[in-house]
Amino acid sequence: MKVPDIGSAGKANVIELMVKPGDTVEADQTLLTLESDKASMEIPSPKAGVVKSIKAKVGDTLKEGDEILELEVEGGEQPAEAKAEAAPAQPEAPKAEAPAPAPSES
Repeated sequence: MKVPDIGSAGKANVIELMVKPGDTVEADQTLLTLESDKASMEIPSPKAGVVKSIKAKVGDTLKEGDEILELEVEGGEQPAEAKAEAAPAQPEAPKAEAPAPAPSES
């Protein structure tokens, strides 16, 4: 899993790690907190799974795209970032139109 877009700051420091290797996490569970000059932000897990290894530590300065941790998604699937890249966007199915109301008799 990599650092997502962190905005105009460009770089941010790891100020807190909320997980350790072997932890089971849920989708959207906060994994760590980053702090830039302008704000702090919690980084959520993109998928449910098990933390295999952590590449960042408190005090590290990270930028977008830096490796944070390795997450094994449940069911032994590909890592979350590889799966997201491999899945094509699904076009929305056309919605069925409601039939026109019958004209009322006057």
